[in-house]
Amino acid sequence: MSESLSRFKVKFIIEGIGEAEGELNRIYAPLTVEAIRDKLPISGRVNVWKDSEVYFNVGIKKGLEKATKEVEKGTIAYWSMGDALCIFFKPIEPYSEVNIVGKITKNLQVFEKVKRGAKIEMRLI
Repeated sequence: MSESLSRFKVKFIIEGIGEAEGELNRIYAPLTVEAIRDKLPISGRVNVWKDSEVYFNVGIKKGLEKATKEVEKGTIAYWSMGDALCIFFKPIEPYSEVNIVGKITKNLQVFEKVKRGAKIEMRLI
């Protein structure tokens, strides 16, 4: 599979705060990444967990796929229990297993400013 078919660049726009960029990669969880890509653009309201992670509902209802509780700063993951996309902006262990789907590649620090209820949009770039 060529790189252009397995990797997708995305942008996160947080109303009144700023933007960040990331990349989804099928190698991590192919079915989950495809479901997210097919649903884009996705918008929602942010929740914040332990001042280390933001997450928002994506409405794809996927199960566990190569699930793990080991994430790094900058990881983008799908949390099947909450049907939500998570962005880990500080080191933390997820509440439960997640499907890693990508990584933030630009402006990770913008997520540190996000408050619960902020509007977020994720789109392909």
